[in-house]
Amino acid sequence: MKYVSTRGNAPVLDFEQVTLAGLASDGGLYLPESWPSFTTEQIAALKGASYVDTAVAVMTPFVGDSLTAEDLRALCTQAYGRFAHGAVTPLVQLDHQHWLLELFHGPTLAFKDVALQLLGLLFERFLSGSERHIIVVGATSGDTGSAAIDALAGRAGVDIFMLHPKGRVSDVQRRQMTTVLAPNVHNIALEDASFDDAQALVKAMFNDPSFSSRFALSAVNSINWARLMAQVVYYFYAAVRLGAPERPVAFAVPTGNFGDVFAGYVAAKMGLPVAKLIVATNVNDILHRALSEGDYSQGVVVPTPSPSMDIQVSSNFERLLFDLGGRDGAALSGQMLGFEATRAMRLTNAQRDGASALFTSDRIDLDEMSLAMRWACEHAGEVIDPHTAIGLAAARRASLPADVPVVTLATAHPAKFREPVERATGVRPTLPARIGDLFDREERYASLPGTFEAVTAYIAERAVAK
Repeated sequence: MKYVSTRGNAPVLDFEQVTLAGLASDGGLYLPESWPSFTTEQIAALKGASYVDTAVAVMTPFVGDSLTAEDLRALCTQAYGRFAHGAVTPLVQLDHQHWLLELFHGPTLAFKDVALQLLGLLFERFLSGSERHIIVVGATSGDTGSAAIDALAGRAGVDIFMLHPKGRVSDVQRRQMTTVLAPNVHNIALEDASFDDAQALVKAMFNDPSFSSRFALSAVNSINWARLMAQVVYYFYAAVRLGAPERPVAFAVPTGNFGDVFAGYVAAKMGLPVAKLIVATNVNDILHRALSEGDYSQGVVVPTPSPSMDIQVSSNFERLLFDLGGRDGAALSGQMLGFEATRAMRLTNAQRDGASALFTSDRIDLDEMSLAMRWACEHAGEVIDPHTAIGLAAARRASLPADVPVVTLATAHPAKFREPVERATGVRPTLPARIGDLFDREERYASLPGTFEAVTAYIAERAVAK
């Protein structure tokens, strides 16, 4: 399996190289050269399989010669052995048609653990026995940071610098990052900044030759292909439990950066019968506008109780546009450079028509989010977080046949967002015992201006050069 850049002007890489590289050298994102295809018999064979067995089957075509099947199985066994539920990503029924796929049983209580626990082990495996040292630079709207830090803390050959917008993540999210005191972990709180600002800084570091040439930079955001690959697994795992491949399954995905729902698109391209992918946004609705009107134009980020979705530039959307636009790297490069210059873009007819075949979208406001939390609590006995509530609200409003199961991805444990959950439901969720002392732990982080000069100077003082 080889990987190509969405912008068509970066080296073709194998899986090991693309995992360590993160962002492509031409500013694009890596994708497989072609999509592997599963037959209905291969999908049916996953019924009753464990999560690890499913993961090995789904990911083997993507890793190519970089790992043996035995090595991949050992890494998956280790990664998912840290989850608090034996099913890793269990399904919970809400009513006759709606289900939750609980993705928050990992060590930091968010769906990012599913991919990042594996990615940390992949970094360690690919760096072992060499003198290489990589510098992981990431931006987080809350959950990626804590999951990446947990996965990489103390690992040899890696330093991680994680940027978050100061005051725009929940207290639990912040403390899950800033209380990890391993020497290779560096937290940076950006003053007067949004997640989009943090993400732009990360991309600028990769694209600045004077900085990127000094360090072996890598990424843990969903710009890293290995992260998306790992997320494809739970679409297969859920769907076969609800009747695939004999019947299609729909998924509602709360998303801001488009990574989690793009993994569902990959599953569909591989042959999984996905009836519809429902893209659920909060009031920061660039993805809803793009999919419903073809208008991909950046607005002003509005802080909400669902901070992981407070995003107005969705990095992974570029991957979808590339695949739907005939995989024309030069054309996509021009389209994205135009967006970066003007902060506005219209989707082409081919992109809009291709997206409408599989995707639908919805914009959920604060009242609708709260009502969904209250409905889940009162009618199904489930306490859900604000992000999951946005997905559920969109799922319940979608027009789908009654015989199609609709799975809402439950992306975070409700205790990570205690205040909005309590306001909506009257229930104050408690942290699981394994992190119950979180608010007693010492914090450590640096507060910096959200400028390229300040952040790169801070990293350069602490990072290991090539």
